[in-house]
Amino acid sequence: MRRKYGFDPYLALIVAAAQFVIAKGASYGQRFFREPLDPYAYGLLLVGPLAILLHRRFPLLTTAATLAANDLFLIGGYAYGPSFISPAVLLFLLVTRGRRLMAWIMAGATLVSFLAYAWLMGNRDLLHSVWILTFIMLLMVLAELVRIVRERRAERERTAEEEARRQASEERLTMAQELHDVLAHNISLIHVQASTALHLIDANPEQARTALSTIKTASKEVLGEMRSVLNVLREGAPRAPTAGLDRLDELVQRSGVKVTLKRVGSRPLPSQVERAAYRIVQESLTNAARHAPGSDVTVRLEYAEHELLIAVADTGATDVPLLSEAGSGNGIPGMRERASALGGTLVAGPSGAGFQVEARLPLPEETP
Repeated sequence: MRRKYGFDPYLALIVAAAQFVIAKGASYGQRFFREPLDPYAYGLLLVGPLAILLHRRFPLLTTAATLAANDLFLIGGYAYGPSFISPAVLLFLLVTRGRRLMAWIMAGATLVSFLAYAWLMGNRDLLHSVWILTFIMLLMVLAELVRIVRERRAERERTAEEEARRQASEERLTMAQELHDVLAHNISLIHVQASTALHLIDANPEQARTALSTIKTASKEVLGEMRSVLNVLREGAPRAPTAGLDRLDELVQRSGVKVTLKRVGSRPLPSQVERAAYRIVQESLTNAARHAPGSDVTVRLEYAEHELLIAVADTGATDVPLLSEAGSGNGIPGMRERASALGGTLVAGPSGAGFQVEARLPLPEETP
């Protein structure tokens, strides 16, 4: 009930109190030429506050009833002033609640009734008629201004809510990509190394021990990275630094394949480019370990003036048996989405006996 009717009961109470108080004072001040207040006059003054209570459900009926009560109050010879409050409030509410056409029609009817009453009472002064017109016009213009301000504020709030929902959606997508890359890389690495350890545990225990050590490191890494990503969900929780190219050497060491890392040039990179480049290299090494075990992999980073080139190529599977099943197929599309989100491109496909991934990420102009 409170949400539905808002402040209407309070407004009705305020209008009723104001009309009664003003009526008392006006009746005393106009006692020599206007009729004293009686129960009938008080009943007419109550019509307006009651109409405010029902205005949301019956806007036209309540406004018309209030205007009629105001006319009857004046015709009854009671004091000028108190009966004008309710019609003004209801006309104002009509405009601010979106009933503009109805409001202007009722404002015209109010003007006609006031002028007709004045003429019937013998007051045909043009200045008096202009004053009545000016008052009603000022009331309606003020109501229109309040309506415009409210609509603009509501539009700003709606735009802000849409922007907040869009940002939240983008953050969820980013987190999904981060979780996919973290899990896909580390779990694939664990799977490949576990398969290697099982395959070599009898013939080459030392190499199996190395694979198990890699599994231990990768499992610790995946727990740490997952904790870092999921901390974003906790309000007020500190956010751990996202993966960047400063951790590339560490990534290469635990990739499970033989990797040659080459860097051409160097320059500071935006954080989103750093993260995308790291994840692209990570996913490429995951694919190499999964689909081309025993191959040699080359990772090349070229820092150009306007772009960062990332090239990851493997020589193809060697005589080491393929120890992992096929992947989910989301790796290359995910890398391509990361590159596209930054305005870059990514091409992946066979290269000789192996496979190559080449990404170009645009960079902002370097400031001195």
